[in-house]
Amino acid sequence: MTHTASASLLRRSDTSWFTEWRRTLDWGLVAGIALLAAIGLLMSLAAGPSAAATIGYENTYHFIYRQAVHATIGLGLMLAVSTLNRKWARRIGVLLFLGALILMGLILAIGHEVNGAQSWFRFSAFSVQPSEVAKPGLIVLCAWLLAQRERYPAGPWAVVSFIFFAITLGLFLLQPDVGGAALISAAFVATFYVSGLPKRWIIGFAAGGAALAAVLYTVIPNVKRRVDMVFNPSSASDTFQIDMARDAIGRGWLFGTGPGEGQVKSLIPEAHTDFIFAVIAEEFGLVAIVAVMAIYGLIAIRGFRAAARIEDGFARTAAAGLFALFVLQAAINIGVNLGIVPPTGLTLPFISYGGSSMAGMGLTLGLALALVRGEGTRSHGPYG
Repeated sequence: MTHTASASLLRRSDTSWFTEWRRTLDWGLVAGIALLAAIGLLMSLAAGPSAAATIGYENTYHFIYRQAVHATIGLGLMLAVSTLNRKWARRIGVLLFLGALILMGLILAIGHEVNGAQSWFRFSAFSVQPSEVAKPGLIVLCAWLLAQRERYPAGPWAVVSFIFFAITLGLFLLQPDVGGAALISAAFVATFYVSGLPKRWIIGFAAGGAALAAVLYTVIPNVKRRVDMVFNPSSASDTFQIDMARDAIGRGWLFGTGPGEGQVKSLIPEAHTDFIFAVIAEEFGLVAIVAVMAIYGLIAIRGFRAAARIEDGFARTAAAGLFALFVLQAAINIGVNLGIVPPTGLTLPFISYGGSSMAGMGLTLGLALALVRGEGTRSHGPYG
C-alpha cells in the first residue's frame, strides 16, 4: 500500500513539459477536431474516386491516400504547435506571418495559377499556398500589437495593426483571392472587437468593407459573376455548381440517398474540395449536416469560452481571433453550399481535400490550443 501511494505521488508531482502539456491541453477541443478529420477521411472515400476519374488519375484512391496524409500532417502540426507556451506561440506566429507575407509578394511574379487566382507555388506533384499561413499569423501579430496598449497607451498600436492588415489584404486582392480577403477581414474585425477598441472602429470597418466590396464587384469580372450567381441569378452566365449543390442537398432530405449513391460528386469537379458539404448532405442527409454544423459550433463555443477566461490581453485576443478564423471559414463554406454566399474557394476545415488548407488549419488551431492551455482544465500550473 505504501509503495502504491508513493508511485501515485511521483506521477502527480511529475513536472516535465510533456506532463504539463498533457494536463493543460483541452482534449475536448482536440477530440472535436479529430472527429472532423475522421469525417473528412470518410467523405474522401465517397468523393475521391469520382474526382480521380474526372481529372484522369489512374489510381482510383489517389485523393483518399493524399487526404490521409494531409490529415496526419494537419493533426500532427496542431498537436506539435499546441506544446508551445504563450511567448513562443506569439513568436512563431509573428515569424511565420512575416515569412508568408514575403512569399505572397513573390507569388505574384512566379506563382502558379489555379481557378483564376495566382495563389500557389507549384513543386512537381504538390502545391503550397502561403496565404494559409498568413491568416493565423496576421491574427497573432495584430493581437500582440493591440495588447501593447495596456503597457504603452500612447502608442499608435491600432493604426500599426491596421497597416499590417491592409498590406495583407492588398496581397490577397492582387492574386486575386477575394474569398480569403473576406475571411481575414472578418477575423480581423473580430480580433479588434475582442481587444476592446471602440465600436466606432467596427462601424468604420463595416463601411469601408462595403465600399471595397462595391468597387471589387465593379472592376473584377470574376467577382461580379460569382456575386450574381447568388443575388442576381437571372443575369449570371453560369450557376451550374450552385444549382447542383442545392439539388444535392434537396435529394438528401432527412437521411440521405445512402453511402456511394450520391450524384453531385460526379457532376461538380470541386465536389471533394469546395462542395464536400453538399456530398455529405446528399449521401447522409439533413441529420448528418446538422451534426457536422453542431461539431463546428461546439468547438467554437468551447474555444471562445476558454479564450474569455484568459487574463492576459494578448492571449485572450489572439485565441478568440483564431477560433473566429476557424468557425468563419466553416460558415462561409457551408453558406456557399447552401447557395446563400457567393463561391469563395474556401474549404470546409479538416473535411475538404487540400494539403495547404489542412496544414493552415492545423497551425491555426495549434496556436489557439497553445494559448488556451489550462483554461477550463483542472491544472493550476503556469497555464492554469
